[in-house]
Amino acid sequence: MSPVIPREGQELLDRALHAASDTRLLAIDRGVRHEAAGMFTSAFGDGAVVIAADDRTFQAAGADVHDSFRRAGIVCDRFLFPNDVYAEHSFVELLQNAIGTSRAIPVAVGSGTINDLTKLVSHRLGRPYMVVATAASMDGYTAYGASITYRGSKQTFDCPAPRAVLADLEVIARAPWALNASGYADLLAKGVAGADWILADAAEEEPIDPAVWAVVQDCLPAWVDSPDQIPKGDPESLRRLVVGLMISGFAMQMARSSRPASGAEHQFSHLWDMQHHTHDGVAPSHGFKVGIGTLASLDLYETLLRRDLNRLDIDALVSAWPPMEQVERRIAALLGPGELAEKATEETRAKHVSRECLAVQLARLRDGWPALRERLNRHLLAFRNARSMLRAAGCPFESDQIGISRERLRASYEQAYYIRRRFTVLDLARRLGVFDSALDEMFGSGA
Repeated sequence: MSPVIPREGQELLDRALHAASDTRLLAIDRGVRHEAAGMFTSAFGDGAVVIAADDRTFQAAGADVHDSFRRAGIVCDRFLFPNDVYAEHSFVELLQNAIGTSRAIPVAVGSGTINDLTKLVSHRLGRPYMVVATAASMDGYTAYGASITYRGSKQTFDCPAPRAVLADLEVIARAPWALNASGYADLLAKGVAGADWILADAAEEEPIDPAVWAVVQDCLPAWVDSPDQIPKGDPESLRRLVVGLMISGFAMQMARSSRPASGAEHQFSHLWDMQHHTHDGVAPSHGFKVGIGTLASLDLYETLLRRDLNRLDIDALVSAWPPMEQVERRIAALLGPGELAEKATEETRAKHVSRECLAVQLARLRDGWPALRERLNRHLLAFRNARSMLRAAGCPFESDQIGISRERLRASYEQAYYIRRRFTVLDLARRLGVFDSALDEMFGSGA
């Protein structure tokens, strides 16, 4: 069977799919779950199948996918996770032990959690896999890597994306509204991720790949321009949302990294994951945490972009730059003993520069600041606009709506800085020596 390519974004989607390193087939349309067997045969040839789902996702799409395989004469078993499944390593072991002795190709039916668990297990078993998306809840379907909590730390494990991806718009339209709203927040976050890549490029920390950059950023404004239609289940708005999320994943395949789609906004989300944060007894969705991280990042960006770096005292900043031993003491005081502090120390060591390197980098940033500031201002959404868009899409737009108090949000800026080696707006504020003063400005009276 030929993949069903969505009408909107045809050329970009074709180009992104062609450039993707792992995914060969993509089907996005209404009713395509009933054609799962044909897509499977095109991608994998003959062979047995094992569907990985939970009760809810099996009812939403898995039963129809199973019936498609049965009608095609394909041997199809199924493995059902418990309904309290989440992206934690014990569930990786559970699935791997259940299907490891067979030679069946896994077909994940679900969204972020089930996809990531199946992705990592498939990689460890040396098999490709297929995913049937049940909600437009995040960009991980087509992403390289799986985000799994292991030994208390949220980690991205290197593993290939699925060989085939099926997204049935009928199923996605019937998904709980919060799942698709979560996906909208994850897609909106790509603006901040792009800005952080601009910064990293300017600081000569990580150069922008123009082809990968264009795949995500060129069409992002069109993908997120109708937030009020997401809660209504508008078919074309959901189609654009799904396309945007899938293409973001393709960009990560192309880069073999999450850099094109993940920046400081995801560090807030990962931090709260690693702190096992819950609100009203449940963990807020990935997208909702990322949405609040997006607003937190935009607030910091706007505070920094109001500053003039022409008079930056580089000698004073270099003299004040702490040695790693002092940083480690700060991490211990901030995060306490345990695996989170150990991971933060490991990540911070990887990005902590010498004073000599800092001096060179600060001079580069100071001299290039006028052009850099202009580019960032053109690229970024205004904080107030992003907040309104999240609200219209049905997403949280205040941190306390996901159980993060104002005081905890402020503390999260510094904690999030330490947990990832990726250069972001958090690193810019730290290296400019304005981290604390910027937060004072953002969280002061009347802010």
